[in-house]
Amino acid sequence: MDSLTETATTEHDDLSIARALEEDIIFGRLAPGTRLTEDMLLARFAVTRHFARQALVQLESMGIVVRERNRGATVRSLTAGQVKEIYAVRELLQRQAALWIPLPAPDSLIAELNAIHEEHGRHIEAGFLRGVHETNDRFHLTLFGACGNSHLVQSIELYMRLSLPVRANSMANTASLRVSHEHHRLMIDMLKGTDNWVLAQLCVDHLQPSKARYLDRVG
Repeated sequence: MDSLTETATTEHDDLSIARALEEDIIFGRLAPGTRLTEDMLLARFAVTRHFARQALVQLESMGIVVRERNRGATVRSLTAGQVKEIYAVRELLQRQAALWIPLPAPDSLIAELNAIHEEHGRHIEAGFLRGVHETNDRFHLTLFGACGNSHLVQSIELYMRLSLPVRANSMANTASLRVSHEHHRLMIDMLKGTDNWVLAQLCVDHLQPSKARYLDRVG
């Protein structure tokens, strides 16, 4: 095998392992605090130790796995205090982004969000959690991208990743997903108006159900 083929194969295997583990974590099949050892990954995926190690590095960079010296890797878990701190920042970031979106929004943005919203709804009803997760994130990043400040949007994306253990707690609950879906519809409706403050408050309120459920669980 030449070096180019070997590199491509390595990237593919790393990404495949990381993606499979990411799904297990996001959708609650691997609970917060679960240890992830290289030997466990070798047995499950039948790959080399290098691929297994690189997959853990990728998951750490995504913020859903924590690696510590002499302890190995564990699925990221958050204390009640950490959740409150992360969500305090998320609320500040999302409120400010919503306030900076020019209203009424252009028809092109409304059309794009409506298309994502419809896809999100189809995935909820089909029980396709990967699709639900991806379209949810795409909806929010498209919405907040309209604020015109790429650095603010990057910060929002970072804190979305940091809060994955909290958000995963709602993934298996169809009723909560439908509530979230309805919030998205309301956000689209508000983009057609002129009141940024109402839009901003909804963007903050939208964060509360999953936060409350997680705090109840760890409380």
